[in-house]
Amino acid sequence: MSEFELIRDGEQTWDVVVVGGGTAGLSGALNLARVRRSVLVIDKGEPRNAPAAGAHGVLGREGISPLELLRLGREEVASYGGRVVTGQVARISPDGAGFRVVTEDGQRVRTRRVLVTTGLVDALPDVPGLAERWGRDVLHCVYCHGWEVRDKVIGVLGNFHQALLFRQMSESVTLFLHAGTELTDEQWEQLAALGVGVVDGEATGLEVDDQDQLTGVRLASGKVVPVQELVVAPRFLARAGFLGELGVTMQEHPMGLGEQLRVDASGFTGVRGVWAAGNVSDVLAGVPAAAAAGTTAAAAIHMDLLKADAEAAALVAKGGSGAFSAAMEAEVSRRVQGSRVHGLDSLPGGN
Repeated sequence: MSEFELIRDGEQTWDVVVVGGGTAGLSGALNLARVRRSVLVIDKGEPRNAPAAGAHGVLGREGISPLELLRLGREEVASYGGRVVTGQVARISPDGAGFRVVTEDGQRVRTRRVLVTTGLVDALPDVPGLAERWGRDVLHCVYCHGWEVRDKVIGVLGNFHQALLFRQMSESVTLFLHAGTELTDEQWEQLAALGVGVVDGEATGLEVDDQDQLTGVRLASGKVVPVQELVVAPRFLARAGFLGELGVTMQEHPMGLGEQLRVDASGFTGVRGVWAAGNVSDVLAGVPAAAAAGTTAAAAIHMDLLKADAEAAALVAKGGSGAFSAAMEAEVSRRVQGSRVHGLDSLPGGN
């Protein structure tokens, strides 16, 4: 029996559908449910940080299993009347004043607003064996894993800035130049002064012992350089392919780390009724930052809905009908289109 049986097409229009049930999505859903918005979270059930042993930097929950954190979040959302279901959204299309959300298995729901929190995909360097160890002893974030690998023998694959970050955690750091990484004279001097070793040559594989522990990086020359942990620099790609019908804008991260949705500080995408939060719109957001972004977007969405509801009620009072109907909200949308209702200005105290 599909989880969508009770929310099938035509049964109701949700105030907000949240696409993605990670930290950002659940945080947004929780805050929307607490102000009595009808909220549906559709989540594929494949969180990016599932391989990690713990989520770090989460005040009050330091080191908690990422899967346990999400389990608790789903329970909290449900406790306020929000609904979380398993599914993958295939597309979202405009539908009158709102949207129609269609899943991969053909289920359809209607919603007034959309919050996109689908996260990102890590495009890893093409080194055999690396992807299988991702999130274990192949990692990328000093704030997520640095403490756990302190004082170990650490290799860094082709990224000067990561070499600096992890040198803070260990005196034994080696930078692999790998596929043609070039260093400036100043960078060479800094690495030498910090005692960071530099190895030329392309990395072609990893060495693992019989205890399934990383022991080294194998070069094209056949030489193996001992390491216990390997730091890589993925290219981060937002999961946003299903948004093609909405006209959202993708942009390169300012540091050239990947592609993300363009949003303002409230998470508004520039497309009426659509917000985004978490890694889909900020590829560097850790768990705390993603949760905060979800909360901020929820407040902006709620204020947007409040304004639409108030406008609709006023129209009815003047002789209209159907205060919260699609037709009435469409009329409200036409009246407010062009005003700054959807971004930060929709928040209390916005300028």
